[in-house]
Amino acid sequence: MTTTATPGTGTDQRLYSVADWYDAEALLSTEERQVLGRLRNFLETEAKPLLAEYWERGEFPEQLARPLIDLDLMEPAALTVEAPARGIFHGFRIFELARTDASLATWYTAQAGLFRTAIRVGASEAQQKEWMPKVIDFSLKGVFSLTEPEHGSDIAGGLATTARYEPADGGTWVLDGAKRWIGGASTADVLCVFARDVADGQVKAFLVDRTAAGVSLEKIHGKTSLRMMQNAHITLNNVRVPEAMRLHNVNSFKDVAEMLRAMRSDVAWIATGIQAGAFEAALAYVKERQQFGRSLGSFQLIQEKLARMLGNVTASLSLVVRLTEQQGWGIYRDQDSALAKMQTSLMMRETVALAREVVGGNGITLAADVGRFHADAEAVYSYEGTHEINALIIGRALTGASAYTN
Repeated sequence: MTTTATPGTGTDQRLYSVADWYDAEALLSTEERQVLGRLRNFLETEAKPLLAEYWERGEFPEQLARPLIDLDLMEPAALTVEAPARGIFHGFRIFELARTDASLATWYTAQAGLFRTAIRVGASEAQQKEWMPKVIDFSLKGVFSLTEPEHGSDIAGGLATTARYEPADGGTWVLDGAKRWIGGASTADVLCVFARDVADGQVKAFLVDRTAAGVSLEKIHGKTSLRMMQNAHITLNNVRVPEAMRLHNVNSFKDVAEMLRAMRSDVAWIATGIQAGAFEAALAYVKERQQFGRSLGSFQLIQEKLARMLGNVTASLSLVVRLTEQQGWGIYRDQDSALAKMQTSLMMRETVALAREVVGGNGITLAADVGRFHADAEAVYSYEGTHEINALIIGRALTGASAYTN
């Protein structure tokens, strides 16, 4: 991690991440920082050397999966004896992953964020007691399967996958439809599938065995963003799911929306981490690169762009830290997570573009890392709510008028 002496009088020689200019990480406890340090060391020594090769191949480095799981990051034992892992720790865990690679962050949060939230919000108390320990130790791997081929932003009213209940044989549900852009589906044990009950028109959720009869997965090829993340197109044809595998607390899209509030904040942390990674890669490059007989970083125009990038990262960190603090107090509002996702994604887009710009032609290659962040940012800009949808959520809160209604 890039470090520098704290600016000021020169009397404070504490080292801090150059991307974390105001040292937001100081909000973490000593124990939380120690766990985070193990993650940083792993990412720097084990993950980073593999990223360019696997990004270009469009494959996920599966050899990183088990060591990353074994770091015990979801609910670290070291933090649960005296006090549990806090939201701010979870946020910085996402930040560190995304600062290294967006696909790594997306892969880990598919389990630790999306799937875990689905179980936490949607499962009954008995189901949580059975499943949550397995989610935390990854012995039950799952993915959040909501988006469909023809329905993304309009999924609340447009969800086309259907669920039909058959009371015979103790109660069985039959699912038909398709899901798309489901990251990590090919290595999951279960797919958390959201479907519309044909009887009452309400959304229900089911844990579907990935290998069940009628389930087929196809890898989405030709991606120019998040190339390491394995996204799948899933087809469900007369798939039978027992009632026991239905999430009993999901009975309408309102319950799904509760999940999305938490997920958008996770994505805002990812967008912030991507900015930090792109900024640090660009800074390292311009300090070494020589042009016109001097360091590229010594030119005024370059320094202005570096300052703008740092401003974006710092503002984004301030947003996500404050949002996470509020959520830790039990304050979950659609407009809050939407604002963080919208604004950090906007600043991310500018930051990665500036990073690519100062690196010049080498910014479109994988060698300087900037090209990877630049491309991956485009996927993060759109998922868990496009800019426009998040803006309308905020606008509804501001005006009291929903722009969704005709």
